[in-house]
Amino acid sequence: MLIKLTGGTVYDPASGIDGLQQDIFIQDGRIVEAPTDGRPVDKEYDLRGKVVMSGAIDMHTHIGGGKGNIARTLLPEDHRMDPVPRTQITRSGNGHAMPSTYVAGYRYAEMGYTACFEPAVLPINARQAHMEMGDTPIVDKGGYVMLGSDDFLLRMLTANKDQKAINDYVAWTLNAAKGIGIKVVNAGGINAFKFNQRKLDLDEKNSHYDVTPRQILQTLARAVKELGITHPLHVHGCNLGVPGNVDTTLNTIQGVEGLPMHLTHIQFHSYGTEGDFKFSSGAAQIAEAINNNKNITADVGQILFGQTVTASGDNMRQHANHRFASPNKWVCMDIECDAGCGVVPFKYRDQNFVNALQWAIGLEIFLLVEDPWRIFLTTDHPNGAPFTSYPHLIRLLMDRSFRNDMLATIHPEAQKMTTLASIDREYTFNEIAIMTRAGAARIIGLKDRGALSAGNFADITVYTENADRQAMFTKPDYVFKDGELVVQDGQVVKVTWGTTHIVKPDYDLSIEKDLKPYFDKYLTMKLGNFKISDDEISEDGRGSLTAHPLRGAA
Repeated sequence: MLIKLTGGTVYDPASGIDGLQQDIFIQDGRIVEAPTDGRPVDKEYDLRGKVVMSGAIDMHTHIGGGKGNIARTLLPEDHRMDPVPRTQITRSGNGHAMPSTYVAGYRYAEMGYTACFEPAVLPINARQAHMEMGDTPIVDKGGYVMLGSDDFLLRMLTANKDQKAINDYVAWTLNAAKGIGIKVVNAGGINAFKFNQRKLDLDEKNSHYDVTPRQILQTLARAVKELGITHPLHVHGCNLGVPGNVDTTLNTIQGVEGLPMHLTHIQFHSYGTEGDFKFSSGAAQIAEAINNNKNITADVGQILFGQTVTASGDNMRQHANHRFASPNKWVCMDIECDAGCGVVPFKYRDQNFVNALQWAIGLEIFLLVEDPWRIFLTTDHPNGAPFTSYPHLIRLLMDRSFRNDMLATIHPEAQKMTTLASIDREYTFNEIAIMTRAGAARIIGLKDRGALSAGNFADITVYTENADRQAMFTKPDYVFKDGELVVQDGQVVKVTWGTTHIVKPDYDLSIEKDLKPYFDKYLTMKLGNFKISDDEISEDGRGSLTAHPLRGAA
């Protein structure tokens, strides 16, 4: 079947197209060149006057894993907050801050998103995470596998194992857990919490393993690079949410010694200690450091006002923040020898000084980082806000007048502590397309997504231009997933199942000679059960696996 999308205004930064009117042809799920053999078009959509982009990609969103289920169980009241009528769901599902799997796929597709990446797949819990993502319809998915506080890695570092041995362990874990990248959460800190440490700075040693977060980050960043994994080491830094952590973040940038590194939810790591409240914005310093260090990328983790729930592997920081729980209930747990988990409900308030300044800090970072290819639109769903708030965030970035109107309503002391009102920049359609499409595909390593040139999969979103950018990005006219129309006028019209993106770096099989006795002695799961087979991802007919080439590979 040959489909023609006629006359839309196309924003395709990966192809260098910035607002040009052109036709797009789709056949067998992919974008193709305009036919020259006289073949008739089977279906045509008139897109004249409409904005066309590739399907959006969320490169950091918590949509799979045990923490999400804990949050759903902890907050039954959240299930009643979902404002969309149940008649729009073809199967039971609900949720506002942490929607159920089926609803997450619907909500993403309804906003024009066609791929989502879970940033904290704990290896020992990877099977459950993939089952959740496999139950999330329409969108493609993938996960970053968590290392950095796992007992086996810390033992290797303590024993001064060479980089090749570390690389083999990293590659083995990626293959076993079916991931596309490596994530570090508070390097060594989750493990240190098990030994009753309540804080761990960048150059502070784990009291049990005598290893610093800096050593862990350098070693894993080097492993990711040497293995040829496209996505840089994905780093949730030390001291999340702590006033003064801007210095830790700047030291982390310098401490990685030029290796590629992605700093996630950077807003939560950009705080100073100035002012009467001993809390201030470090956004200008962080943005300058990102601008000057081309090896660094970041997503923002913007907070937006309202009720949500924070769910993180960083149980050290979640334990410290539990006193702010709203409503007043929380969970922290240990997860064998791998890591931990903390779930703390939270309500961000515009009349709370700290929350108001957090809101401003995130926007400052967005607007002060110069290169949209190296900064990404996230709320660290659900930690900063539910992902359904993205259209509102896009309007804040594209509409200075609206942004300043919002600024005028927040806590007056926070208004005094931000330079937001003086920043004139407004994001363009092309910059939004980079940040949410082309740039995200490039940094993750998706070779055939995030672009509208021939050969790419036909993941396409069509909007009616509207001066109210929030309304525009909330309700696309059409969303095509792999060439099939899945959303029309903001409503799901067909359920499909996306692929799971992974990488398969090579490793020395002898690594299992050390791993097997370790599993037998310390873990409740046997080595053979730990490894996820390819068939487990696709055995029920929902989706498939797509293995992407490593850097330098054909």
